[in-house]
Amino acid sequence: MKVLVVVFFVGVIAVLKLLFLQPLIYSVIVRIYGFGIRVASIFGGKARAWVKGRENLFERLQQQVQSGGRKTIWMHCASLGEFEQGRPLLETLKKQHPQAYIVLSFYSPSGFEVRKDYAGADVVTYMPLDTAANASRFIDIIKPDVAIFVKYEFWYHHLKALKSRNIPTYLASGIFRKGQLFFKWYGRLHKDMLRCFTTLFVQEEGSLALLEKIKMTHGVLAFDSRFDRVKEIADKPVSIPLIAQFVEGFNVLVAGSTWPKDERVLQRVFYKSLVFVNFKLILAPHHIEGKWMQRTMKLFKKFSVKYSEAEKLPYEELMAKRIMIIDNMGMLSQLYRYADVNYIGGGLNKGVHNTLEAAVYGKPLIIGPRYKKFHEAVGLVKANAALVITDADDLLNRINLMNQFPFVWKGVGIDAAKYVTDRLGGTETMADIISKKIS
Repeated sequence: MKVLVVVFFVGVIAVLKLLFLQPLIYSVIVRIYGFGIRVASIFGGKARAWVKGRENLFERLQQQVQSGGRKTIWMHCASLGEFEQGRPLLETLKKQHPQAYIVLSFYSPSGFEVRKDYAGADVVTYMPLDTAANASRFIDIIKPDVAIFVKYEFWYHHLKALKSRNIPTYLASGIFRKGQLFFKWYGRLHKDMLRCFTTLFVQEEGSLALLEKIKMTHGVLAFDSRFDRVKEIADKPVSIPLIAQFVEGFNVLVAGSTWPKDERVLQRVFYKSLVFVNFKLILAPHHIEGKWMQRTMKLFKKFSVKYSEAEKLPYEELMAKRIMIIDNMGMLSQLYRYADVNYIGGGLNKGVHNTLEAAVYGKPLIIGPRYKKFHEAVGLVKANAALVITDADDLLNRINLMNQFPFVWKGVGIDAAKYVTDRLGGTETMADIISKKIS
């Protein structure tokens, strides 16, 4: 019995030590990660861009940051997707406070490289590796009056540095799941990070309930700002005359962000059915680099034309083509409005891509089975606004159903648009609360 008691107390002491040593363990892991990135950078790729982008970071920032005493808003995003999520909030705050000085930071090169010239920010920069020294120096240079972290960004030392300086800090469009470390008995460090936030804006009630279970009472329900963003884009349509000409008089399937698996399914459906009926396909692959585009073009052969080459064709030859393959980036969100039905790629691969930018147009959505990690896709399926397919036969059945019962598909589209419009206003909710700390 004594042995068991001794073992119990030794175990308790070990656990307590582990809990209190978590910040130290975290710091060691971060430094190992930084070293690993530097080793990987030898071989090029994103790792090299990650390292190169942070060279002389503080020296450059000291030259760049010239706020002139204006209120400074700092928004941090992991990458491009998070930026698009936070963008409506950032631009709303800028409208409300036109004199504010905007610092936008990224963690990933894929976000920074695309948005390094973003006109809505005074400074666009990388966030340094999350060490205590780096965080302190970074925040002392940019001197934010408020800080906003988008969705999944939790960096212990930066958050602690903000907290120690009493700088109001916000999480925008957060989502929490039961299995995350925040909700584990050993998640002390992660709970400490949550306490650094002034307000945790969450997208749905389930996340709010999880926070309340661990006594985090500073959560506020504010729907995903992307709902506001896609509605803004849809309300300001950009005409694409070549696309309008190409689809005139046809039913249209727009397939966005497709991967090879998606394209093989679309190919089989096209040759089985679509080629024989009054359908045209607009295909926007997720990758448009050389070998990817060659593979896509080969699938559809003589029936297809690349967007960049379509203008060169005579009218009759262009209209005889049945597939337009988009070989540029940035057009997809406007293409969806030309569709009768939209297919969102990725669901046959690692995970479905952005469904909201298609749903806003009130057109039926078709997605693959790998969607359950994406909150908005799950919501659209539950609302009967997105239909799930697993193979070419499933997709063919959906298309045939549309031909036979168009009123059913019209209802699916209405449900898709309603799903978006019912969730507008998250940006305004967040901006109203944050603005009080800027004025």
